[in-house]
Amino acid sequence: MKKTYYLFNPGRLTRKDNTLKFTPVDESGKEGMPKYIPIEGVSDLYCFGSLDANSALYNFLGKAGISVHFFDYYEHYTGSFQPKEYLLAGKMQIQQTLHHSKPDKRLKIAKKFVEGASFNISKNLKYYLNRDKPLENHLEKINVLTEKISLCNLIPELMGIEGNIRQVYYEAFDIILNEHSMEGRSKQPPLNEVNALVSFGNMMCYTMCLDQIYHTQLNPTISFLHEPGYRRYSLALDLAEIFKPILVDRVIFRVLNKKEIQSKDFDIHVNKVILKESGKKAFIKAFEERLNETIKHRTLKKHVSYKHLVKLECYKLSKHLLEIETYQPFKIWW
Repeated sequence: MKKTYYLFNPGRLTRKDNTLKFTPVDESGKEGMPKYIPIEGVSDLYCFGSLDANSALYNFLGKAGISVHFFDYYEHYTGSFQPKEYLLAGKMQIQQTLHHSKPDKRLKIAKKFVEGASFNISKNLKYYLNRDKPLENHLEKINVLTEKISLCNLIPELMGIEGNIRQVYYEAFDIILNEHSMEGRSKQPPLNEVNALVSFGNMMCYTMCLDQIYHTQLNPTISFLHEPGYRRYSLALDLAEIFKPILVDRVIFRVLNKKEIQSKDFDIHVNKVILKESGKKAFIKAFEERLNETIKHRTLKKHVSYKHLVKLECYKLSKHLLEIETYQPFKIWW
């Protein structure tokens, strides 16, 4: 089974026969012990340190269908190497563009994304309400806002409601978390530990959604809720809205409440907070465990991983665009 590999240290990546050879290199240029990764076991690569590689290596990765995602020191996603888009189809491209360019068709899909996100957010709050966290007021406010989604006539209006739902939701973090406070959402840069985790987790979810889109006929640059051009791969932002509560927020609650990540795992400055390597590794470990966790799918009648649920979401959206089946967002049912 193919898996994601995370490269935290700077180093050199080369090809050795049908194997990837990663040689760590420290600041003085001294090489460490190389690590060998069989190419057939690699799904994609996440690079958090500087990577030295040549075009021959990228040709090798491209032929093997392996994506490489890059992040800077401050944990910002900076870009990806994507193999040739072997699944893109003309008919899908036309239909996706058509549904974006027609306001009524675009709004219909965009509402579904917000509905799915709001439902999964409420599920998180109900989970902790059942564990004696006083979240009744937050749930009531979100329910009121959710009822307004169907009344929206414009994308900016819908985005405003989505933003208000998130604001109420983030206020609930201070109740859910035992020893940490969010104190409102702050980003670019995050101002405390919780916001640093939210930013890092959201970025991981966005990148994972992008990688799943790549394995379908969808074009990641044509979106419905977010404006194309806000980021290059804006459809990944759309899909991430549905899955962030399930894949990111639940992991944050776990790693902080169980003290798998503590204050020592953050690099705290006057005007920004970022995760140290130890914090990144701890979060990614918990995030990967969440992605690989399986549930019994009600329609397929078999167990599928959370990661595979994202790809299934892409297939459902594809069927909607081709007018085969009306799109319904993923809503957690347990």
